[in-house]
Amino acid sequence: MKKNYLCALLVLLCVFTLQTSIAQNFKNANAYLSFIGKENKKISRSMWKYTKSVAHSKSARRIEGDRKRLVKSLERAMIKIKKAKAYEGEDSYKQQVLEFMDLRTNILKNDYAEIVDLKEVAEQSYDFMEAYILAQKKVDERMHEAQQSYEAALNEYASRNNIKLIETENDLSKKMKISNDVFKHRNEVYLVFFKSNIQESFLLNGLSSGDISAIQQNANALQNFAKEGLQALDTLAIYKEDASLVKATKKALEFYLQETQNEIPKMIEFFLLNEKFNAIKEAIDKKKPKDRTQKEIDQYNNMVNQINKAINDFNSLNDQLNKKRTKIINQWNEASVKFLSRHIPKD
Repeated sequence: MKKNYLCALLVLLCVFTLQTSIAQNFKNANAYLSFIGKENKKISRSMWKYTKSVAHSKSARRIEGDRKRLVKSLERAMIKIKKAKAYEGEDSYKQQVLEFMDLRTNILKNDYAEIVDLKEVAEQSYDFMEAYILAQKKVDERMHEAQQSYEAALNEYASRNNIKLIETENDLSKKMKISNDVFKHRNEVYLVFFKSNIQESFLLNGLSSGDISAIQQNANALQNFAKEGLQALDTLAIYKEDASLVKATKKALEFYLQETQNEIPKMIEFFLLNEKFNAIKEAIDKKKPKDRTQKEIDQYNNMVNQINKAINDFNSLNDQLNKKRTKIINQWNEASVKFLSRHIPKD
């Protein structure tokens, strides 16, 4: 029984060895190229989708999950290529492919991990957003350079082995180059928009707390940023005659200017009136009814009427601004989505 078991085991080992040997040897250069190409194509398409996911997805958890799965896919592909015997005399090409995949893995493990971290805090300040966009730009450039190096190695391999490669307009390198140019324009315009947009959020915090000093300071800063932004838009190059993002940003900046120049002063007047009313109310509340003069009572009643009207006017103005603000931001987001959809190459 034991002898039969050992014989069966030996047969299985021989079959496995034979299968492994067949899988790792290639009859010609084209077969090896097809093997490498198949592995690279799967990873390249996944990398391309992940790059777009980082740019578009709002879910940090989903992006992180995709990143980890992609790293594992890359590592499995590298193991498979390492185990496979290179076509005769083409160990250097095999090494170039592995170096390319190793670089991709490194970018995913380190650079993209940093980008995901930056994305989580990017909207907290202009500096954070600028750092996030710069990190994205650097990674995109590294990925494009890596892709070009791989394609150079591929062309050299094909040339050495008399293989004619068929290039298509949809090759990854070209798509990455176009994508980088598209995002470069989008990000340049977005930073102009975001600088005023984040400043307005600080202004809204001041309004929410009724801090007159904070309101005035943030309104002045927003007004300056909006003016600077409008000047900056005039110097930006338009991508393929598509000015949609610039127009959407201009509308937003013009809203911020109108808001700070015309509406915020009215809101500050309300808070000043409210302070005055509270002071009068506090003074009259401290007195017993019998000690209050008619002049004090008339002054207080007059202030009640003023403050009630001011509250209604303030709420009406605030409601109008909220609606305009929502419309402006929605228009910008819609313009951004449509711009990317028009110019980013499809899969």
